[in-house]
Order: sequence, then C-alpha cells, then structure tokens
Amino acid sequence: MAWWRRARRWWLGRHPIPDAWAQIIDDDVPFAAALPAAERERLLALTSVFAREKRFVGAAGMEVDDRVRVVISATAARLVLHLHLGYYDRVYEIVVVPEPYRRPDQEHWVAGEAHAGGSVVLAWSAVVAGLANPFDGRDTASHEFAHLLDAEDGAFDGTPTLRALGHYRPWATVMDHHFRALRRGRKRRHKVLRHYGATNEAEFFAVATEAFFEKSSQMKRHTPDLYEELRRFYRHDPAA
Repeated sequence: MAWWRRARRWWLGRHPIPDAWAQIIDDDVPFAAALPAAERERLLALTSVFAREKRFVGAAGMEVDDRVRVVISATAARLVLHLHLGYYDRVYEIVVVPEPYRRPDQEHWVAGEAHAGGSVVLAWSAVVAGLANPFDGRDTASHEFAHLLDAEDGAFDGTPTLRALGHYRPWATVMDHHFRALRRGRKRRHKVLRHYGATNEAEFFAVATEAFFEKSSQMKRHTPDLYEELRRFYRHDPAA
C-alpha cells in the first residue's frame, strides 16, 4: 500500500492551501512565526495534506471545525518537518474532546493519549494551552504525536524508527543514561525535562521531544548529548 499512500499524498498536495488555513496558522500556531519562509511553506504543505488525509472526530460534544483540524495538523507536521509524513502511516484517526477527561479506572485527568492501533485522543483546551507558551516544554499535541512516531515500528518503547542501523546503539546509550538520571532526580535534567518523563522509556521520549522543540537552548546547554540524538533523528536544529 506504500505506493498508494505516496500517490494519494501527491494528489492531496496539489490541492491549493486555503487562505483561511494559512491565517489560522498565523493566528493560532505561535511556533510557525519563528520558522524561516521556506520551512513555513513546508509546514503549510504538510499540514494541508495531514488535515485532509486523516480522519478527525469530535467527541463529548466537541465540534471539529477548520481551526481545530489545522492547528492539530500543524503540531503533527512540526515533528516531521524535516522528515516525511510516512512516519504517520499508521495514524488514521484523531479524536478531539473539549477538556481533559478521567477514565473510570483512573484517578488522574488525561489531556491526551495515543493508541498503538493508530488513533490519538486530544483534549482541545490542553492543545491550545500547550501552544500558548512555546518555551515552557509542555505541549500536549507534540507529546502525543511523539508517541505515534515511537509506535511507528509497532511498539511504544521510546525508540522510533531511526534512519541508520548505526544510530541505534548511541541512541540507546544516551536515552537510557538520561532516563535513569531523571528517575534519580538529577537537577540538571529537571531544568530541561519534566519528571513525567521518568514514568517509562516511551514517556521519556515524548517529554524529551516537547523539550527539544520548546526548550532547545536549555537542552543543548545542559544535556548536549541528548540534544544531539534528537537533532539527528528529527534532522532539525531548533536551538540555532
């Protein structure tokens, strides 16, 4: 089916991007303003294809309009801006609810969750709050889409599909080192990563992704080897 996806994305990419969608990104996606012109155009193109390709469903009274669809699609596109949409091949559905929710078997509130089958649930208020401050290292949508990148190889294990076999050993060494340091409460990591990343390896990767894009200078300064592994994977240098 890979050829069919490529052909469909090519066809979707030929659709003109509505002016209203570009305006939504200008108004509601703060990180886009910091991108060079060429990268912003690529973000728009990827956003347009993702928004048209994936199924968006409103739940718990949520209405999915163009603003919701475009803002969420832009956060997904940001992670693969220098990669490709093939990392989201397994993703087929984005369920959007108005507010964080609590499942019957849990005590804490949930702002989002990703499922290995290819669906993700996002609380719209949490998505908006995560984008409001692009420097605090907290971005619900980026966190959940990072989980989907992680699961692209079939498992939530903190290791997405890397581009070269030789990348896996240094990735595992660096990620394990910082994950264990975060679990031990090392202060240097807490300047960059929130403690939720100590839950397990999958959450560590998602939390590190949030910080990579939103606290890139701090990460490069305090944990340069972690920054380098993420820079090599995402093919992006946000601290620059």
